[in-house]
Amino acid sequence: MEKINYAHPKDQIVEFMKRIYGYGMTTTSGGNLSILDDNGDMWISPGGIDKGTLQREDIVCVKADGTIVGRHKPSSEYPFHRAVYKMRRDVRALLHAHPPALVSFSVAGQIPNTYVHPTAKRICGTVGYAPYEVPGSEALGKNVAAAFAAGHSTILLENHGACCVGSTLLQAFQRFETLDFCARLISSAIRVGEPKYLNETDLEFHGLDRNHEFHPFMPDTHSSEELEMRYQMTLLIHRAYRQQLFTSTEGTFAVRLDNDSFLITPSGVDRGTIEPDDLVLVKGLAYENGKQLSSAAWFFKAIFDKEPDINSLIISNPPNLMGYAVSHEHFDPRVIPESYILLREIPAFPFGEHFRNIDAITDKLSPRYPVIIIENDCLFTTGNSLLQAYDRMEVAEYSAKATISARALGGMKPITDKEIADLVKAFNLIP
Repeated sequence: MEKINYAHPKDQIVEFMKRIYGYGMTTTSGGNLSILDDNGDMWISPGGIDKGTLQREDIVCVKADGTIVGRHKPSSEYPFHRAVYKMRRDVRALLHAHPPALVSFSVAGQIPNTYVHPTAKRICGTVGYAPYEVPGSEALGKNVAAAFAAGHSTILLENHGACCVGSTLLQAFQRFETLDFCARLISSAIRVGEPKYLNETDLEFHGLDRNHEFHPFMPDTHSSEELEMRYQMTLLIHRAYRQQLFTSTEGTFAVRLDNDSFLITPSGVDRGTIEPDDLVLVKGLAYENGKQLSSAAWFFKAIFDKEPDINSLIISNPPNLMGYAVSHEHFDPRVIPESYILLREIPAFPFGEHFRNIDAITDKLSPRYPVIIIENDCLFTTGNSLLQAYDRMEVAEYSAKATISARALGGMKPITDKEIADLVKAFNLIP
């Protein structure tokens, strides 16, 4: 469940523009965001102002009667913001930007297939397409409004970019970010092989509740060790988000506290702003009251119970590595010595295998096989510490990026079997 945002619309617009610009999803002059408040006033980013240095004082208010309040003019795309709010009474926030991955689809006249990942369709809904018109024109406003009037909350603009709406700016951003995530996964998969897609049955199967044995409880106390672990986990979750290894809606981190308890990221909390007290304490089959337990809690518990040497677990969706997961092509981690030492071989399992046959996963995960791929779903990394699991996730993504780039140079030449044997001996690796 989305947390209530008590920030003023001006501060929300600045915060999300900072994310969009910081992640390379728009340029200095591109992109515009708006929020419609309870008075019917529209708060909107200004036109012609550097998006990399936007301040709350730059945000413009267009009153319900059309009066403009602020030191700048509103965005030149104001007409389609106004048209959408008039057309869709359920919409209270709108986001438009030009991320390269989505622009590549918009100029190719294609829509990213959200069935590439099991949660994308739920977040984005159906994706519409608005024909090209001059930016800032009333004609473009009509095209965009018509696409949203058809029931879409996420659309591509022909030769322009993407536009998403929501009941909050966070919801609009999550739709935007998720569609861009799909575009990047598909683009990576095409460079590796051929993207494979899920179907409605797959999505329904993935969405089943498997935490039915868990029940809430109220902890008596929180030890200093637990509090420190909450702090350290939060730092790494924020880092994973900044590096786009997590998205605001995807990415699960868990760490063992003792033989019967662990901390885990909650469901429905923005990974970019998660705080230590958002994390969920699990003891046996009980979880911290008043919090939304991760849908993967049952899976993490099964691994912690089976493997005493594993103390930290991460589910992530790094876009380059996921190119292999989505194309179902083999990822060879024999890239550089570090990648093999940390990753070893990386087994890949079919989509949903951890639901159908969890023993197949728990029997494989071990210090010898610390990393696995689940096709069309995720990368799963383990470690004896928070940092080791995180390092493996990072190295897997960087190695995947290197191997994809190597294809343009004639292909990767992996480390040889003899060189692997030397690494196993030199670093006392499990053969």
